[in-house]
Amino acid sequence: MFLHRSERKARRAWWQAAETALLPLCGWENCLQLRGGSRVLRMNDEPHVQTSTAGPLTPADFTAFMRSYQDMVYSTAARLTGNQAQAEDISQEVFLKAYERFDMLSVSPTAGGWLKTVATNLSLNHLQRYRNRWRFFSEFARDDGGEREDGPVEFPSLENFQDGIDQSEKRAWIERALAELPEHQRVPLVLFHFEEMSYEEIAKRLRISLAKLKTDVLRGRAALARELMKSAAPHEPFNA
Repeated sequence: MFLHRSERKARRAWWQAAETALLPLCGWENCLQLRGGSRVLRMNDEPHVQTSTAGPLTPADFTAFMRSYQDMVYSTAARLTGNQAQAEDISQEVFLKAYERFDMLSVSPTAGGWLKTVATNLSLNHLQRYRNRWRFFSEFARDDGGEREDGPVEFPSLENFQDGIDQSEKRAWIERALAELPEHQRVPLVLFHFEEMSYEEIAKRLRISLAKLKTDVLRGRAALARELMKSAAPHEPFNA
């Protein structure tokens, strides 16, 4: 999730507190060790690559691991739950699970994918009442534009924002607009566009029909475009 400077400062403070709390919970005195050889924390799907020296795993290794992935894990949870506190709780749970497998994850080139999958699953599990709410509201959701299920609604692009606004602000607008959507629109949209799950995978995960899912993704796109236009009003022009 993309945050303003003050929000990023608060997020860093929260993660520092989380690191302090997580290491004792992990019971680092019983830390996992790799037998011989050198160890590399490969973060190939993240911008910051952390390299460790040979020897047993240390608290510093796990702290570096958390810092490399914390933004991705938090963003995944926040987009799905739409709630900062819930996303923070889920993030801590994800890294507690990561610790249990840290001997493998510390040398895995797919650690980021594993963490993202766990964050997605925990977020959906956290929304246990989501399915019933989704079915109710989705049935009665108003199709404002009269779009057909396969209608040509374009997913809003960052390039549509005014050029004078920096990229982080553009992305922050998209995150805020997503947070404004109701769950029955936000969750399918996030799973499809941000988590890159297929329609079939999402329909199976949410236990809904493929046709209904496609309709809600379409409506979610249209709703997101409307939210973006509202939030961009002071900085016009914006073309959805």
